[in-house]
Amino acid sequence: MAKYSTGGSSGGGGGGACELCGKSSDSLTEANVAGAQLQVCSECASHNDNAETDSESDRERERNRKAAQNTAKASGVYDGDSSRWEEEGTNYDDDPLPYLVADYGETVEQARQDAGLQRDELAEELDVPENDLLAVEQGRANQANVAGSLVEALEDHLGVDLAEDR
Repeated sequence: MAKYSTGGSSGGGGGGACELCGKSSDSLTEANVAGAQLQVCSECASHNDNAETDSESDRERERNRKAAQNTAKASGVYDGDSSRWEEEGTNYDDDPLPYLVADYGETVEQARQDAGLQRDELAEELDVPENDLLAVEQGRANQANVAGSLVEALEDHLGVDLAEDR
């Protein structure tokens, strides 16, 4: 059973005891475990709620890569053949954010809700990062560097007009 420390030390020595398992250790690290900041040994460090595992970061990186690829395919910018970019480089000016109507964020949020979708569901359907949708709904698409192809995908998917005359 795990032992929990009240911060006091019951013995001498240069190290301390892990506040999760009680094991004596010379190298403790701080970890957030179930909302509590604890000094833990290396074996208990994996319980740190703030630590992102390699597999989580790999999954997030892969998800972002696929989202960018699918957005580019949907907008006609990418056809599955990357040789053009490898030879010519990329030109980010090809997918600029259009001039948006004044209430575009509210329009997207209302249309999404009218469609019965949660933000994460719409992000999955469009295969885009949920944070990009949040930025659009909060009216900060420009500050978040949201691509014009996402705005077009939202217009098509939700049946709304977000951009001023193109």
